[in-house]
Amino acid sequence: MSEESKTPEVLGAERTRRLQDAMQLKQPDRVPLMMSIGYMLADMGGISKQELLENPDKCQELLEKAALEFQPDAIGGPMPADPIPYLMLGDRMTTWPGHGVSPDTQYQFVENEFMKEDEYDAFLDDPTDWVIRTYLPRAFKALEPFAQMPPLNQFISGSYFLGNMGGFVSGPLGDAFRTFAKALQAVADQNELMMKNQKRMEALGFGESVIGGATITAPFDMMSDALRGMRGILLDILRQPEKLLAAQEKIARYELEFAINACKAMGVPKAFLPLHRGSDGFMSIKHFETFYWPQLKSMLETLVDNGITPVVFYEGCWDQRLEHLAQLPKAKTVGYFQASDIFKVKEVLGDTMCIAGGMPNSLLAAGPVEEIRAHTKKLCEVVGRNGGFIMSTAVGEMAGSNPEFVKAWADATREYGTY
Repeated sequence: MSEESKTPEVLGAERTRRLQDAMQLKQPDRVPLMMSIGYMLADMGGISKQELLENPDKCQELLEKAALEFQPDAIGGPMPADPIPYLMLGDRMTTWPGHGVSPDTQYQFVENEFMKEDEYDAFLDDPTDWVIRTYLPRAFKALEPFAQMPPLNQFISGSYFLGNMGGFVSGPLGDAFRTFAKALQAVADQNELMMKNQKRMEALGFGESVIGGATITAPFDMMSDALRGMRGILLDILRQPEKLLAAQEKIARYELEFAINACKAMGVPKAFLPLHRGSDGFMSIKHFETFYWPQLKSMLETLVDNGITPVVFYEGCWDQRLEHLAQLPKAKTVGYFQASDIFKVKEVLGDTMCIAGGMPNSLLAAGPVEEIRAHTKKLCEVVGRNGGFIMSTAVGEMAGSNPEFVKAWADATREYGTY
């Protein structure tokens, strides 16, 4: 039966099975194709990136059009998808198209040193109090009044403490709470829209998503990205390694509790882990084996033990770390590789994990078609051998890609990826 003659229900079931087989290191009927199409939708629609994010109906319309045109097995739009909650809170970690950067510049993560080098003791002593009264006021402009709150341990007095809070309700702290509540409602509204859009995609035959569920990251990355910044974390490795390790232990515990509970609540047994600081060029093997790998390995094993499939984006080049990754549970994780030698990854990890990636974004931007087809053929034959491979771009964002070249890539994957 030809693809054109199949119903969306049949196509959806086939695509889901194809992806699940690959993720479990089985051989599907053909190599599945995943497109993190992202901001390419703005180019296809002739609109700015700002309009793409701030007009969710238009974004969904363009996503459906792209899905039907390219016919991948999984497809996703821009991530994060909506700036409203972040803008409401004055998030100092992000800038958005039209808000801090030009309307045609992609979302940007802005790294800051929100935790000072002398604050480890306060964090380790009472992480919740430190996060709410020190960290949040620094990270979000609208939450600056949270710094006025009395120590959270005063809640131990129950109703007495609640009565003492009354004096804050009419002032800046009350305004901060109300803004926080509005931002949370905006997130809830977005989640409701996301569920509706998911049903729309399923009605077109696109259901399973590789990247989904809870989003967490390696404890070292959390410390670096959100708290200490790159400069601070590098100094901590040398100046206060014991405190850094102790803080990572707490963060790992909190992240795992969140991820396990979130996956259960959503009914999606997957966790997405974008990794930023563990690559070859960032730290030595000695430091990797002390500050990064043990914590990450333990986190991934705990997720697996709880029936959750970790989908890990190994950003940068991990060629010198592949033997470490081979220690992970067999057929239980997905490795999405950006700049690693994808053929070496297959050689070392082909029996350990499902491998995703392989197509250089530059080829989809500049072509030519002949080179795209040749590289796709090689990927299917070598990395796709015996299954366990999901074809995707090297970077999980396809902004700047030429639709003609993307179509050639999709067609070649279906042509050369059949087992």
